[in-house]
Amino acid sequence: MLGHLAVWAACFFAAAGPSLAQTATAVAVGSQYDSTHVYVSPADLDRFVTSFIATFGGTASQEIALTVTPTPSRTYWRFITSPVGTLSVFGFTTPVPYPFGSERTGYLVSDMDAALAAATAAGAEVIVTPFADPVGRDAIVQWPGGVRMQLYWHTVAPHFPPLTTIPENRIYVSPQSADAFVRAFLAFSQGRVTADDANAAGIEIGTPSATFRRIRIESAFGKMTVLVTDGHLPFPYGREIMGYEVSDLTATLAKARAAGATILTSPYTSGGRRAAMVEFPGSYIAEIHDGGA
Repeated sequence: MLGHLAVWAACFFAAAGPSLAQTATAVAVGSQYDSTHVYVSPADLDRFVTSFIATFGGTASQEIALTVTPTPSRTYWRFITSPVGTLSVFGFTTPVPYPFGSERTGYLVSDMDAALAAATAAGAEVIVTPFADPVGRDAIVQWPGGVRMQLYWHTVAPHFPPLTTIPENRIYVSPQSADAFVRAFLAFSQGRVTADDANAAGIEIGTPSATFRRIRIESAFGKMTVLVTDGHLPFPYGREIMGYEVSDLTATLAKARAAGATILTSPYTSGGRRAAMVEFPGSYIAEIHDGGA
């Protein structure tokens, strides 16, 4: 399925790598294999890819028309490898079958059955049961708080170089579900909480007069920032699904603007980093930050 197409990209960018370790509990492969899922209109697909690469660097596959869901559908697809993360970009020419489009990322796992067993044991629901595609198997799971992710497995292991910086999944959850989500994801990912700030500055979510709880997690799947809010969020906060780390925010924002992106918020400093919100062609919104925790 969606993120599973990363192995197709391996045909463009790399030869097959070593076999993947398989254990009952440790199923992550590496953050360079975790693809952000970006849904745009077919007319915006190439514009988005060009803009993203001009901003961050990287390479993209050629456009392919294919079916990536277990029910009939058709999409154009391109895969981006960049120093700050990998992306699967879809421009559907048919209606998108439910629940596709609501999953935020695809995580490559070493063993699909073990991964689903670990996810359900940790408290996730399997909302799309495994189905075959030409290169492996795919499924979608839902965590406490309604957070949806794809898991995918390759018949032949791909091999991508490590990322320069690891992107952050930005997860917005309610106070009622935050602890349940964190417990479940930590049990599944075997990750750790690197910071839990009960009074993070509200400027990070567009509410400078307030505070909120911010939890940072790291695991073999990559980084994650959990933003625990009351849902009183001004646009565009809550619409972004990923944060990208760069060495020079000012220079990166200049590149983004020149490549057709819109800078939605002025850079702010909080939590040891400078950050801004950016909208790329096709309405893909991302947080971009430098330095910090």
